[in-house]
Amino acid sequence: MRHYETTYILRPNLGEEQFTEIIDRTNAIVTNDGGAIICLDRLGVKRMAYEINKEIQGCYVYMNYAAPGKTVDEIERIFRIDDRALRYLTVKLGDSMNAEAIEAEKQRIEEKAAARAKAQSEDAEGDEFEGEALEDEATEE
Repeated sequence: MRHYETTYILRPNLGEEQFTEIIDRTNAIVTNDGGAIICLDRLGVKRMAYEINKEIQGCYVYMNYAAPGKTVDEIERIFRIDDRALRYLTVKLGDSMNAEAIEAEKQRIEEKAAARAKAQSEDAEGDEFEGEALEDEATEE
């Protein structure tokens, strides 16, 4: 198996059930071919840099996975047929992955997400502290 990441953009006006259907179908293609989903992030609706098919926003989905090469061909074939997918991009990250490497990658991503959450919570606490200090200085004068 090889290590891939695919980012795809869906039309923003589809509705939650169609988003879920497309994501589940894509995940099923990977798992049915013997692959494994390492990370799946629904990044949400964002404004695009330029208009695509008269859409200025899109629902972004990021998928990190290990699968055989034929799986990528099938995913991209489905995206070409389905007009609900505005754009997609697949990048090969590595040539070979076994079960141990998949688990190590999952662990690395979890640690990275935990570190990011911790940094964000510390930033939020620091912002609250600065705001209180400024209010205290204002009341003293």
